[in-house]
Amino acid sequence: MYKVKIKPHWEISRDAEPPLDTAVLLALLTAIQETGSIANAAKQTGSSYRHAWGLLRDAERMFGHPLISTGRGRGSRLLPLAEKLIWADRRIAARLSPTLETLASELEGELSKTVSGQPQVIRLNASHGFAVAALLNQLNDRRLPVELRYRNSADAVAALARQECDLAGFHVPLGEFEDASVASYSHWLDKDKHCLIHLAVRNQGLMVAPGNPKNIAGLPDLSREGVLFVNRQTGSGTRMLLELMLSRQALSPTAIEGFETAEFTHSAIAAFIASGMADVGFGVQTAAHRFGLDFIPLVRERYFFAVSSAAMKDPLMQQVIAILQSASFRDIVNQLNGYDGSATGEILSLAEAFESLQ
Repeated sequence: MYKVKIKPHWEISRDAEPPLDTAVLLALLTAIQETGSIANAAKQTGSSYRHAWGLLRDAERMFGHPLISTGRGRGSRLLPLAEKLIWADRRIAARLSPTLETLASELEGELSKTVSGQPQVIRLNASHGFAVAALLNQLNDRRLPVELRYRNSADAVAALARQECDLAGFHVPLGEFEDASVASYSHWLDKDKHCLIHLAVRNQGLMVAPGNPKNIAGLPDLSREGVLFVNRQTGSGTRMLLELMLSRQALSPTAIEGFETAEFTHSAIAAFIASGMADVGFGVQTAAHRFGLDFIPLVRERYFFAVSSAAMKDPLMQQVIAILQSASFRDIVNQLNGYDGSATGEILSLAEAFESLQ
């Protein structure tokens, strides 16, 4: 079984100067941020003190601006430009990670097919989420062959209906917006052919800068002057939920500054806000927590895997289900901020999950 990892790599150049490779610089800046010392940061990154200073001076010369502040007895601290570079790297990773993970999985499959013929795999299409990522880690740890494709919820269940995948991840809000959300997936889900595996319950809400400087309390505040919003992409389940909630409160998306600015993951939304490029976004609590943002919960939702009933007895699928139903995996889900794994692994019919399909 082959494993491919693809990481984003970026360089900065100015005028005709040779480009600056940011990988080593960012590792050093992050270590300085963590340790408060260039000497300790150099040791942590495996560099000599002299090399670390040289790298910092080369970068400052290229930018024409200092990156760190040092002083006797005060250690070293990052200046705003250095912090901006770190946030830029986190934004790049947050935005590109689903695309790169999908591409890596496709390459793994092509390598396996070329070397070993047509191997049996679990084809997973899913809306990007933290519990999904946790499951993938478990599958990889057990060396179970997975072909991953991150895509929005509607596209995932549509792929299942076309028999292009074995598991389709999608999410549905609890409460007043459930029926409308379920209706959007019912074109592809068949009560006689499909069943559901419960993954988690999670919190969705508003992510805001630490301390909530714009005093945002709910959706009506999104249209206030001076409040800049960042959205999920058209077609995503999260954006669909937000638009349902705005409609219920008779709030116009056109009145929200930044409504058409779109990111493709919850983490990318959080990174966008944390880097100071927006004031508020809509997404899951876990992303807000990981980027040091405040969170205003608005709705809870269930995340499911839809699967063909006929595939439930497949040996590979049985191994996936065993992981989902294990106490250790429930613990992992429960440790995700804003997630509830108490029902993780439960198998339901469509009628049992949704009253509107009974």
